[in-house]
Amino acid sequence: MLLRQIEYLQAVIEYGNFYLAAEHCNVSQSAISQQIKKLEEELGVQLLERHNRTFSLTPAGEHFYRKSLIISGDLKQLVRETKRIADNDNAVLRIGYYKGYHGDELSEAVAQFSEKHPSVDVRITVGSHEELYHAMENDAIDLALNDQRRAFSDTYNNEILAESKIFIELSAKNPLSKLSSLTVSDLKNTPCILVINPAGQQEEQQYYETIIGLQGEFLFADTVQEARLKLITGQGYMPVDVIGDQVWFDTAVSRIPLVRNHEPVRKTYCAFWKKDNSGYYIEEFAEMLKETF
Repeated sequence: MLLRQIEYLQAVIEYGNFYLAAEHCNVSQSAISQQIKKLEEELGVQLLERHNRTFSLTPAGEHFYRKSLIISGDLKQLVRETKRIADNDNAVLRIGYYKGYHGDELSEAVAQFSEKHPSVDVRITVGSHEELYHAMENDAIDLALNDQRRAFSDTYNNEILAESKIFIELSAKNPLSKLSSLTVSDLKNTPCILVINPAGQQEEQQYYETIIGLQGEFLFADTVQEARLKLITGQGYMPVDVIGDQVWFDTAVSRIPLVRNHEPVRKTYCAFWKKDNSGYYIEEFAEMLKETF
């Protein structure tokens, strides 16, 4: 039994037909069909019921497919571990991201990179804007996903990824949740809740006061969950960065755009890394990150 035959079977099931599976595996449709037949002959069981141009899994095929996914996952993990053991000077990519970022783009890029480079140890840290800046200055991280708060420096590669809009999350029971947009003056009597660790609280509050223009009292939370519990119970509102068109379904929490002069309040998100620390892995990951955005 060949691992390639199992991969072909998995591809046919995942793509739903032999043609797309063959394209994915870079082989002919007849080759993929023949290999699956050989797999069935070796097992002595029928895995697929063929119906003209379609197929269905037999009970044995369903069982074999499920178990094969577990084996494939274990095998990939084994390969990663073996490569890391063999490489005493194992490559490491250290990525930091801003705590206020809540999108899926970073995790998608990390997944793509780890799939392509399983022997590279990807380490992720999270921090405030200033913490990430100092981490790069001190060579504690290789690349930062951060919002832009300074003029671009010639010392760094500054890759613009996306523009975000600031939305305000607050309890659906709050009368302000009935508005289609909010201004800083609408929020001046309601506490602002920021998700930040104690070391970054002063810096984050100063940014939202002086740059964004939010006024009044500030409260702090260690996690987004803690912040949302505070706002659900009417303790305040939370500003969040939204990239692209995200659908919002939460019935307990309303999400409303923050505007200034009738225009959305925006931030610019970038990937930053030192020019003298550029390398193949950093450049490639930055490109993957840009593509996911």
